[in-house]
Amino acid sequence: MPKKKQSDESKPRVSNPNVMGLRAAVLEQSITDTLETNYMPYAMSVIVSRAIPEIDGFKPSHRKLLYTMYKMGLLTGARTKSANIVGQTMRLNPHGDAAIYDTMVRLSKGYGALLHPFVDSKGNFGKVYSRDMAWAASRYTEAKLSPICQELFRDLDQDAVDFVDNYDNTMKEPVLLPASFPNILVSANQGIAVGMASQLCGFNLGEVCDAAAAFLKNPACDLSSLLLGPDFPTGGEIIYDRGAMEEVYRTGRGSVKIRGKYRYVKSENLIEIYEIPYTTTVEAILDKVAELIKAGKLREVSDMRDETDLNGLKLAVDLKRGVDPDKLMAKLFKSTTLQDAISCNFNVLIGGMPRVMGVRELLEEWCAWRTECVRRRVYFALSKKKDKLHLLKGLKRILLDIDKAIRIIRETEGEADVVPNLMIGFGIDQVQAEYVAEIKLRNINKEYILKRVRETEALRDEIEDLEDLAANPGRIKKVITGELAEVKKKYAQPRRTAIVYEHEIETFDEAEETPEYPVSVFLSREGYFKKITPQSLRMADTQKYKEGDGPSQSFETTSRAEVMFFTSRQQVYKCRLSDFDDSKASVLGDYLPSKLGMDEGESVVHMVLPGDYAGALLFFFENGKAARVDLSAYATTSNRRKLTGAYSDKSPLAAMVHLTEDRELALFSTEPRALIFSTALLAPKTTRTTQGVQVMTLKPKHRLAEVRTVEETSITNLPRYRCRTVPAAGALLREEDGEQMRLL
Repeated sequence: MPKKKQSDESKPRVSNPNVMGLRAAVLEQSITDTLETNYMPYAMSVIVSRAIPEIDGFKPSHRKLLYTMYKMGLLTGARTKSANIVGQTMRLNPHGDAAIYDTMVRLSKGYGALLHPFVDSKGNFGKVYSRDMAWAASRYTEAKLSPICQELFRDLDQDAVDFVDNYDNTMKEPVLLPASFPNILVSANQGIAVGMASQLCGFNLGEVCDAAAAFLKNPACDLSSLLLGPDFPTGGEIIYDRGAMEEVYRTGRGSVKIRGKYRYVKSENLIEIYEIPYTTTVEAILDKVAELIKAGKLREVSDMRDETDLNGLKLAVDLKRGVDPDKLMAKLFKSTTLQDAISCNFNVLIGGMPRVMGVRELLEEWCAWRTECVRRRVYFALSKKKDKLHLLKGLKRILLDIDKAIRIIRETEGEADVVPNLMIGFGIDQVQAEYVAEIKLRNINKEYILKRVRETEALRDEIEDLEDLAANPGRIKKVITGELAEVKKKYAQPRRTAIVYEHEIETFDEAEETPEYPVSVFLSREGYFKKITPQSLRMADTQKYKEGDGPSQSFETTSRAEVMFFTSRQQVYKCRLSDFDDSKASVLGDYLPSKLGMDEGESVVHMVLPGDYAGALLFFFENGKAARVDLSAYATTSNRRKLTGAYSDKSPLAAMVHLTEDRELALFSTEPRALIFSTALLAPKTTRTTQGVQVMTLKPKHRLAEVRTVEETSITNLPRYRCRTVPAAGALLREEDGEQMRLL
C-alpha cells in the first residue's frame, strides 16, 4: 500500500528556530574552511612555537627551561632539586612536569645527548645510548647550569634580544638567547612538526668557531677544510664521503654514514665495542645479534653481552676459535645498526618562517643575527654612558660655583622647591638637578671635583669609540671573532667522532663468505620452497607436496645465487639462496609467505633467478596486454629485500616469462583461441608498472588464460596461429591442436 502522506501536524517541531540554522551552517561548511579555521592554527603553532629550532639553536621548551634556571641563580649557585626547576619552569612553559623534565634530561650532562651539555646534572639521568635505562624521577635528581651557559646569557641584560610576555602576562621572557657562538651547529636537535621536520647534527665547537671566524673574514671560504664533519657525543667513526658531505653543507639535506669503534682483546679472544652510532642503542644491537645467531647467520659468535659500567659503554663479543675479528666486525657492521646512516635536514626558523639551509647559509644567518645582537649591546652601553655624561655635565656646572648652589639650597624654604630652584639657577634639567641634589656634603671637595672632570673627559672618549663601533661593521666583526676565539679557548674539546675513508675500511661481501656448491630449487603452487643438493636428490628425487599442491617451477643453480619472488600484490621479495637451509625432497620446505614476512593474503606467483640482471621479464595480463621490462629495473645497490610496484595492477596477471633472448610464445584465450608471436615485437618499457601494449584482442567475457613457449605446446599447424604484427585476435584452436582446450 502507498504510504500515507505525513500531515503538517505530525511532523516534528523545533522549539528553537536557531537549531535549524545551526544545523544548516554545519552542513554547509566546506572541509577546506574547517581545516583553515580549526587545523591550520594548530599546525602553525607546532611549527613556529614547538618543534623547529631557531637561529640560537633552541626550541621554545629549551629556551624557557634555561632562562628559568638562569633567573633562579643556577649559573653560579649550587645545584637544586630538579623538581624545583620543573615547577618554576611552568611559569613560562604551560605543559606537564613530565614534558619539562624530559627536556631537562636531554640537555643534561648525565644523559649525554649533547657535545656540550647545558645542564650540570647529579643523579641518574639515563643514557642516550640505552633504550631501557630510564632516568630517575625529578625529586631524586639535582641540577644547575653548566659553565658554557655564560655564553648564552652574557648579553641578556644589555638589550641584545627582545623580551615578550609569557603565556599569562605575569613576567617577561627572551625571544632568543644571545649565544656568542653558533650553537645551532654545535648542539644536535631534532623535531617533528606538522608537514615538516628538522634534524640537525652537532659539529665540534672548536671547528665551528674557526669556521664562523673564517666566514666573517671571507664568506667564500672553504668550509669543508674547517668543518671536517659532524661530531657526536657517542663517538664512533664517520665514513667520509666528500660528495655527500658537500651536499649537506650546500643544501642542508643528505646523510652521513657512521659506525661504532671496537678493539680486539687477544688474551680473552673477544671483541669490545666501546662506541656506537648516535642513532642506535645497546639493546637494538643486542637484539639484532641475537636474531642473527638464532637464524644461523652468525656462527662465529658464541656469546654477546652488555658490560657497560661506570667507566662507560662496553659490549663484549665472545668469538669462536679461529675467527678473524676484523672480518666478523665487517659482517656486524653490515648486518646490524653498528653501522648506520644519520639523516640531515637543517630546517630552522628564520624570522618565524621555516627554511632548510646549508651550513654556509646557516653561518650567514647566524653572523647577521649575532651582528645585530652586538650592535644592540653597543647601543645599550652607549645610552648608559650618554646618560651618565649628561649627569656629569650638570654636576660640572654646579661645581664651578658651589657657593651659589649652597646658597640656593639654604635659601629655599620648601624641600620640593630645591630641584626647581637649582634648575633655574644653573640652567640644568630636572634629571641633572635631582642628581646634584643627592650629592653628599663630603663630596664637594677639590679632589672630588677634579675626578668628575676627568671622568667626563674619559666618558666622551668612550662614547666616541662606541659610536664608531656601532657604525663600523668591520669592527663589530672583530668583536664577534674575538668572542669566538675566547669561547674556543675556554670550552673547545677534541673531536669524539673519528673520520675514516671508505678505502681504509674492510667491507663484508656475503657472497664471498657463503660456500658455493650446486643446488636445485623447487617452488610449489601454494608457495612452498626447497633448496636441495644433488646428493640429496640422488638419494630420493620424489618431491613431497601438500594435498592439492603440486610443482610450479624448478631450476638448477648454485648456493650463492640471488632469487626473486613475485607476489599477487605486485611486490617482489629479493633474497639469496644462502638465506635458506638445505632441504630434502621428502619435506614440504619453507612456506614463503611466513619466511619472507609477506602481507596477509599475499601469495607467490612466480620465481626468477636474475643472475647478472641481463634479459627481460614479460608480464601478460588477462586483458590481453603484455609488458616487457628489463630485468635491470629490479637491481638495487642497497640491501633492500622488498620492492613495491613490481608490475601493473590494472588487470590480473595471467603469466610471467623470464626472457634471455627473443623467441616465439603461444598465447591461449578462454574462447579458446591461440596466437603465436615473436617477443621481438614487444619494445622494452622504462617503468616497472607499465600496462604494456595490446598483444591479443579478446572478445567480451573472455580473457588471456595461459602463455607457453612454442616448444611446450602440442600445436602442429604453427603457421595457422602465427602473426606478424600485434595486436591480433589469433585463430580458433582446432581439434588436432587441442591439447590446450582441455586445460583451459
